[in-house]
Amino acid sequence: MTWSIIARDGEGRLGVAIASRFFAVGALCVHTRRGVGALCTQALMNPLYGPAGLDALARGIAPTDVVAELTAADAGRAQRQLHLLGVRGTGAAHTGAECIGWCGHQVSDDCSVAGNMLAGEQVLQATVDAFRANARLPLAERLIEAMTAGEAAGGDKRGKQSAALRIHGDEDHPDLDIRVDDHAEPMAELRRLYTVSLERFQPFVACLAGRHHPAGELDRTRIEAHIEAFRATRVA
Repeated sequence: MTWSIIARDGEGRLGVAIASRFFAVGALCVHTRRGVGALCTQALMNPLYGPAGLDALARGIAPTDVVAELTAADAGRAQRQLHLLGVRGTGAAHTGAECIGWCGHQVSDDCSVAGNMLAGEQVLQATVDAFRANARLPLAERLIEAMTAGEAAGGDKRGKQSAALRIHGDEDHPDLDIRVDDHAEPMAELRRLYTVSLERFQPFVACLAGRHHPAGELDRTRIEAHIEAFRATRVA
């Protein structure tokens, strides 16, 4: 009842975008971890896959073996779908034999797409094609364009309800984590929220305490200057 794209950019950031005719799809389906990877669990989703899968990736287990381990231990694997991507190399995916059609996945070196209960295979292809065609854009915007194209190609065959976007960089917390839990046009609303995040939220988060600056920026004047400089680059 969902489709999603996981991707990685040239600077090592991981991104996930997801949409569904289901409430709050971003709440339990999306899992990311700094320096490790990203994972989506879908169909009759299993939220245990997220922590276990990322733990396995962190131990150096190959993505294909992570998928094999997770599904082998799960009596419900025939009704599950998952895909994942590490910080380097090709990802891996599983679409259970009892997932509801149309269902399937595509995995490549820098992105992975998967979906079930879709209007058809063209949904995933349109998602991938739009991601490739927008390589000049920041990762978050590429993902939004990709999912918007998938929606235009039919999306979830039952309709629309929720969407989410997460970008995870070099901090333990995500750079960006926005959700539309219940909306008539979730992708349009996700795009609007992303645009609002550019006004102050994204540059403000960059000033917070983190791994490389334990106290963060404490001078409010410099924080405001950073926000203004960020906004100037967006206008330029």
